[in-house]
Amino acid sequence: MSISGESKYRLLVEAITDYAIYYLEPDGRITSWNAGAERCYGLSAAQAMGDNFARFYTSEDRAAGLPAQALEAAVRDGRHESHGWRLHSDGSRFWAQVVLDPIRDESDGHLVGFAAIARDSSKGQPAEEALRRSQEQLRLLVQGVRDYAIYMLDPDGCVASWNAGAERIKGYREEEVLGKYFGNFYAEQDASLGQPARNLAIAREKGVYEGEGWRTRKDGTRFWAHVVIDRLTDDNGKVVGFAKITRDVTEKKQAEDELLATREALFQSQKTESIGQLTGGVAHDFNNLLMAVMGNLELLRKWLPSAPRPQMLLDNALAGAQRGAALTQRMLAFARRQELHPRPVELPLLVHGMADLLRRSLGPEIRIGTSFPLQLPKVLIDSNQMELALLNLAVNGRDAMSGGGRLEIGARGEYVAEGHSTALPPGEYVCLWVADEGHGMDNATINRATEPFFTTKGVGKGTGLGLSMAYGLAEQSGGRLLLQSQPGRGTTVEIWLPVAAAHADAQQPAAAGDPQDEGELQASEPLSLLLVDDDDLVLLSTMAMAEDMGYDVHGVLSAEEALAFIDAGGQVDVVVTDQAMPGMPGSRLARHLRERNPGLPIVLASGYAELPMDLVPDLVRLGKPFNKRDLYRAISDAQGQVGVTDEIG
Repeated sequence: MSISGESKYRLLVEAITDYAIYYLEPDGRITSWNAGAERCYGLSAAQAMGDNFARFYTSEDRAAGLPAQALEAAVRDGRHESHGWRLHSDGSRFWAQVVLDPIRDESDGHLVGFAAIARDSSKGQPAEEALRRSQEQLRLLVQGVRDYAIYMLDPDGCVASWNAGAERIKGYREEEVLGKYFGNFYAEQDASLGQPARNLAIAREKGVYEGEGWRTRKDGTRFWAHVVIDRLTDDNGKVVGFAKITRDVTEKKQAEDELLATREALFQSQKTESIGQLTGGVAHDFNNLLMAVMGNLELLRKWLPSAPRPQMLLDNALAGAQRGAALTQRMLAFARRQELHPRPVELPLLVHGMADLLRRSLGPEIRIGTSFPLQLPKVLIDSNQMELALLNLAVNGRDAMSGGGRLEIGARGEYVAEGHSTALPPGEYVCLWVADEGHGMDNATINRATEPFFTTKGVGKGTGLGLSMAYGLAEQSGGRLLLQSQPGRGTTVEIWLPVAAAHADAQQPAAAGDPQDEGELQASEPLSLLLVDDDDLVLLSTMAMAEDMGYDVHGVLSAEEALAFIDAGGQVDVVVTDQAMPGMPGSRLARHLRERNPGLPIVLASGYAELPMDLVPDLVRLGKPFNKRDLYRAISDAQGQVGVTDEIG
């Protein structure tokens, strides 16, 4: 018996058990059901017929309208294929692959129903679902990161994805940047130099690019970014895009810059301190040499013939030695080891008193102006050293204005708080400034300007000690020297000085009865002097000056020899000792001497300002280098302080 074609198709469909094949009306009602459908869904034909196929969807998918959307997509696209969870009759789930094909009337093309084919693909689902879950977790992870900008670029460098971190760091929303070239985020200068394309080329060639640089936010502000660009390829090695990670490390960059600046400042401070120590040592040795030269020249004056030429040569030699002494004072000022006599000073009066000297020193091509407030506190400073420093600064300003110009001197009072540019302790200060219109200095020159012997004036046109002397004076006086300068725009030197306390003594003690004539420098009574100095040239010169003034002199080269002389019964009325000696300094020798005789007059000679804090009382200071008059005055002062002493021995 023969079987019709329709029956053959029905038998074929019924025989298929691995696929659910069923027919749906246009509204989704089931009107046919094969054995595969019964096996797949667990429903008999009687149970399924007439029911809507939406019953096989999960409640979540039904609430989302997926069944109706599937039918609409099949009508619209001519076919709809989907994967998703479906329900067995017992309520359990299985992973299904479903295809819906619309069926139309051949005569007029109107929709008459749908052919549905479904397959239980749960066996392959775990791997697919794991992949889907992994991809979803990765998406959530990338979107959840806010400290890093993580986004994709297409092969041409245009943005293909954008995470929340990118929006936070760069300020752009996703819709504002998708499809835009990533070079728009670079600083304008880097972008104009082609840096974005070079970075992308490195990543394309080597697989990865890593670097740092300035980037620009949407609002125009800049941030320092750490950037990684990774190349993405398909299975055939073709570049399909780039993964880009950007992190804002501006705070780290600022911390590194601050650390570098601190290290540089420390280096400059250590260098300045080292130069100061070296300068102070050189000045000390130079002082000793000048002592020998000046002392012997003074003594020679008595023995030279009175003819004009020998006296002129002697005067020239003494003048040269005195200029050398002034040079050592500048060196000691930089090293902060000169002896100062600070007192309250009114800076406007000091500058006014120097007006004639400044005009003569600077010449007619320099116009001098002043700018002082009506009320300005007094400052605590050594007025003589301040005048010298001010003259040095004015001469520097003149030399910077080769064609003439204006030099202005002024001052202002200011309260210095924590974090001030001077780095001074908080308190009241006066800023004295000298400004010129000269050629100015670059940063490299400014960094070295206060070093001793550094000069830009050329060979033979400057010692390089004027600015360093002013620097040392400011530091030793509890203040600070600052430089402000730019090439072609002049230089301003600021000296910040502490305000004098209201109770400070404004008067400089005057020395009464100083002898004015070399002939008066004679001991008023026979005295025995003990002279102590480790430098034999200085010792011999000092002994010669003392003997010339009528003193009975005994000289030794160390503190130990001095104590041995006294312990052996040597007669001593006054001791003149150097401070800086190996083994035992003069201050310690003075202590031992006072233990033996509390009333012994002692003169302490030193070229340094810094002395131990625990000095024995009633010591007379004698600055080096000194001449006969200085020595005579110091011995007289020492006798006056302690009175007549008993003879030792």
